[in-house]
Amino acid sequence: MNEQKNVLGLPLETCSQEPLTGFTREGTCKIVNGDHGIHAVCIVATSEFLEFSRIAGNDLSTPMPQYGFPGLKPGDRWCLCAPRWKEALEHGMAPPVDLMATHEAALWYVTLDDLLEHSIAAGD
Repeated sequence: MNEQKNVLGLPLETCSQEPLTGFTREGTCKIVNGDHGIHAVCIVATSEFLEFSRIAGNDLSTPMPQYGFPGLKPGDRWCLCAPRWKEALEHGMAPPVDLMATHEAALWYVTLDDLLEHSIAAGD
């Protein structure tokens, strides 16, 4: 299998091990067959985004232990579906992204300029 790349064309880095994220729950926003949501965007959750997402019908704050989901809090890193990030962007609520951990598939939905505008500084 080809190495998975980030939006900068470099090897995809880990998004989060705590909480454990990614469609495959391996910590990366890699794209695999069956990931119809395209969990490609490594975000840093903000309270504003979490509230927006809840109102939009995707409650990421409430723990769901039956699915091994701890619930997110501000500052948590998470592999978000690219269409959801685009929706948040369109409403002025896009959370910051880690470009090194965001899969290149995100570019199917948003531009690199959009992601750059919301990127976190290296080391954050």
